[in-house]
Amino acid sequence: MVARQLCDGGADLIQLRAKSLPVADLRRIATTVLPVTRAAGVELVINDHFSLAWELGVSFAHLGQEDFFQAERTHVKELSDSPPDAVAHSAPLVGISTHAPTQARRAVEAGAAYLGVGPVYATGTKPSATPVGLGYVGWAAQNVAIPWFAIGGVTLDNLDAVLAAGARRVCVVSAILRAPDVAQACRQFKDRLGSAPH
Repeated sequence: MVARQLCDGGADLIQLRAKSLPVADLRRIATTVLPVTRAAGVELVINDHFSLAWELGVSFAHLGQEDFFQAERTHVKELSDSPPDAVAHSAPLVGISTHAPTQARRAVEAGAAYLGVGPVYATGTKPSATPVGLGYVGWAAQNVAIPWFAIGGVTLDNLDAVLAAGARRVCVVSAILRAPDVAQACRQFKDRLGSAPH
């Protein structure tokens, strides 16, 4: 299982992102993955589906601009106005993807727990997204006080440039999942991040 390999590689967070799957299928995958991440002390992040994240009792839900602001929400507390049936967990913290300083400021004001900053480089996970480059990473390093992650096209080859721009957290998909050894690739990113100046 990929989730176990990521945990073995030292991932701190694992995001479950499956844009094309129905919620029922996403729920089934999440209930399979959760025992693995919980046993390893790794947090699971549910992408796009706040209510599912809440239902499953995970700590984080991640939403894009289209899932939050374009859905006419202005603050994360609005997501908790209609709790799922039989709520037995506290509401998950919400992360929001941002692509420009204006979006970052708005997401912070909306109560986001963390931000995604990018896509820094072109990425196959969002082929239609225009890369924002390292300038936005540098801006975030100087202006964003809450935790944030550089996202989009980050590889071991460009990681030093991302870190030099001020990132201290990254979200990586392809460079890890397409590696011959997922755990080793994850460990390499973790080691490089750990050796970056703080």
